[in-house]
Amino acid sequence: MERWPEPVERVAAVLRQARGDARIEEFPEGTPTASAAAKAVGASEAQIVKSLLFVADGRPVLALVPGDRRADADKVAAGAGAKKARVATRDEVHAVTGFEAGGVAPFPVPQAAAVLIARELLVHERVWIGAGSPSHMAGLPPYELVRLARAEPADLTE
Repeated sequence: MERWPEPVERVAAVLRQARGDARIEEFPEGTPTASAAAKAVGASEAQIVKSLLFVADGRPVLALVPGDRRADADKVAAGAGAKKARVATRDEVHAVTGFEAGGVAPFPVPQAAAVLIARELLVHERVWIGAGSPSHMAGLPPYELVRLARAEPADLTE
């Protein structure tokens, strides 16, 4: 049985337990950006999911947005039912998600008050998420991502 680094193993455990329709893959060249990730997996940047942590009225909110788009803090705030949202700091990202910036997975993130997913991601047959490190990704159908991350669809991008 292959042993993943601990943060990747946390993602793999969720997939196993939930019988998720996804497979984690390792890309030794790294997938730190949406364009690098898209190239590595052979998909468009629109199919790459950026897992971005925001702080909305003091509460951590994870926003899942396509790799070819930018998250809009005001829309994230609205989606979270908050007045204001800002991008979390690197330290906040690690403290809340347990993942390093660049390797944030959309699950498990039990400390997130909410997980929001950009509606544009739902049109694809398959999307690719960070799986706990800058060199691990998992491809899965968007409906599985919604289920596993307990994500609410919302308008999140500029």
